[in-house]
Amino acid sequence: MTIEWAYILGGAVVGFVVGLTGVGGGSLMTPMLIYGFGVQPHLAVGTDLLFAAFTKSAGAVSFARHRLVPWRVVVQLTGGGVAGAGLMLLLLARVGTADPAVHAAMKVTLGIMLWLTAAATAYKVIRAGWWWRSASGPQRAVARADVPDAEQQRPRWRWGPLALGTLIGALVTLTSVGAGAVGVAVLMVLYPRLPLARLVAADVTYAVPLTLVAGLGHATLGSVDWGLLAWLLAGSLPGIWLGSRLVQWAPVTLVRSLLSLLLTWVGFKLVLA
Repeated sequence: MTIEWAYILGGAVVGFVVGLTGVGGGSLMTPMLIYGFGVQPHLAVGTDLLFAAFTKSAGAVSFARHRLVPWRVVVQLTGGGVAGAGLMLLLLARVGTADPAVHAAMKVTLGIMLWLTAAATAYKVIRAGWWWRSASGPQRAVARADVPDAEQQRPRWRWGPLALGTLIGALVTLTSVGAGAVGVAVLMVLYPRLPLARLVAADVTYAVPLTLVAGLGHATLGSVDWGLLAWLLAGSLPGIWLGSRLVQWAPVTLVRSLLSLLLTWVGFKLVLA
């Protein structure tokens, strides 16, 4: 198998798992590029950011067509996220993305973000357990959906979206991870009245401009492998399509449980390396 077909296959596997479970692609793609293909951390992060911008765009369009996107929330988070991305890009430009200290910081921070993603994924598995299916569960969901739209999109803390959005933007720019499962967890804290479907829609939609700005910033620093990006996209798009079609028949809970364990192990590998 040539290296190009290996990239296509890797992109297809990541896309399939993303479509099947909803786990953020950066949690899988960046470690795969670093350990599976020997890509330097700064190139893996920069390339994966643009990969995420392309792949999340399709999801954002789908959510928008179904009128699930809370645009006020997206604007609030995007402002903080882009600011955080800009600050991190300035720091990377000053230090140099290929600097060994930057590579070490990327690996350690990526490992910690993978632990957080693993915890969020495990929480989804626990929440889907039989004990959660009580009579009060559906009632809570309906009550939340009945809250007026303006109230749903009001953050718990006035400056929360800017502060947490800036933090996520900086972490995403450094590691390419954080706008997926971790982002949804942050949104659940900031917007407790927003229904889950709209939380996910907001997370996917604001991740598009965030990863695009961060990815293009990395490109100006020479941290994007454009050929690698093209091969990954060639495999991931059909992979996502197939995974999303099989989700209703697949043992998603089992797959998420295994992914949580895998992400935890990779996180230890990155932090302790």
